[in-house]
Amino acid sequence: MQHRFFALISRMRYINRWGLMRNTFSENVQEHSHMVAVLAHGLAMIQRDILGECADPDRCAVAALYHDASEILTGDLATPIKYYNPAIRDAYKAVEAVSAQKLLSMLPQELQPGFAPLLHESDASVSAIVKAADKLSAYIKCLEELKAGNSEFESAARQTRAALDAMELPCLQWFMAHCLESFRLNLDQLE
Repeated sequence: MQHRFFALISRMRYINRWGLMRNTFSENVQEHSHMVAVLAHGLAMIQRDILGECADPDRCAVAALYHDASEILTGDLATPIKYYNPAIRDAYKAVEAVSAQKLLSMLPQELQPGFAPLLHESDASVSAIVKAADKLSAYIKCLEELKAGNSEFESAARQTRAALDAMELPCLQWFMAHCLESFRLNLDQLE
């Protein structure tokens, strides 16, 4: 029997994000998931090694790699639609859960228990870090688009920044104070 899970995961690269926005450069779900994993790992490292609080950077990174896996079957629904009202939000979350379960069923039975917590994140502390990294990745995309002169992202940048500022996660606040402004720099300024 051929298990299709990994073949489907590889197709994340075909799902573009920011579908309702004019993009200077496109971003797909696979690229986004990689960046979210890098950021989640970093946030968890900050939480554990700088702030001295409990965190599992490896678990956060792996959970972030799979945080949008359900979109392989659902596609990427634009944020203004996904969160338009509670009924749509809740219905879409149910669709994502069914999609995640379908993906899980495409793994060998022996692997399903190991992947289940990644596709259906159950650890609240991991979820908080991945959610913060996801939002941070969106804000970084906005900064990159604005840096390229694309004013289409001004409103998204303001809204995303406000959402980040509202998150009460010390590792995120530390990252924003010590790392975020570097994303506004060009390559020569980063050296």
